[in-house]
Amino acid sequence: MSELQGIYAHLIELKSRMIRIAIAVGASIIFLLSFRAIPFWYNGVKLYYPFPEPIHNIAAQITNYMRVTLVPENVQLIQTAPGQAFYAQTYVAALIGIVISMPIIVRELTKFIAPAFSDKEIHAVKKVAIPAIVLFVAGATFAYFTVIPFMLDFLYQYGESAGLVTFLNVMDFVTFVLQFLLAFGVAFQLPLIMYAATASGITDAKFWRNNIRYAIVVLVIIGAVVTPDGSGVTMWFISGPMIGLYLAGMIAIESREHKIKRLKSNSSPKED
Repeated sequence: MSELQGIYAHLIELKSRMIRIAIAVGASIIFLLSFRAIPFWYNGVKLYYPFPEPIHNIAAQITNYMRVTLVPENVQLIQTAPGQAFYAQTYVAALIGIVISMPIIVRELTKFIAPAFSDKEIHAVKKVAIPAIVLFVAGATFAYFTVIPFMLDFLYQYGESAGLVTFLNVMDFVTFVLQFLLAFGVAFQLPLIMYAATASGITDAKFWRNNIRYAIVVLVIIGAVVTPDGSGVTMWFISGPMIGLYLAGMIAIESREHKIKRLKSNSSPKED
């Protein structure tokens, strides 16, 4: 009976923390869909302040910025059904809202799992939370400014070479962009996952180097599956960075292990 009560109490706590997370994400989404960012200059610096304007909102501004910076020349971004632009803006607002709410999400989840872990383990979770957010933003930024523009331009060159006028549905465009932003944001967590697995004792530094060949094969397959064309060129814009991240994580883990061994050897008592 006491075990059931304990499980019920944990479920109640989980529910309350999930509600807080949902409120934070929902409030961010509503804000992005209800306000417009108005620019102004202060001491020579361009800043922005929010102004209520649901139609020309921040999500619409971001969608338009994506259109200007990512859509290839001579490609028209259109909507083919009522409401597509709104749904596209909602998707954009949802992703940005999750990113904005990430500190609250991490805090609530950390507090929920705290009773099951020691203080040292909780400290370790908090320690990797900020690097995880930084790596996610770095991965999304890399995808936005490097991978996505190349892939869109490369794929639509086929139509241009055939003399075709290309129209791109706004929902397909936004879904494509957000898919790769999320994929690269998650992929950039690879070194952190490797580091955490090694630090927790699940693996050691030798494991990553001994299995590097299998890891490269798996990452190449992931790149081939994720990319929308079969040219074999665009997949390397996904597989290449992931292989680089794997190598970076392996080097960081080996460096950490060498440092620990050196500290142990220096602290051990020397024989006369």
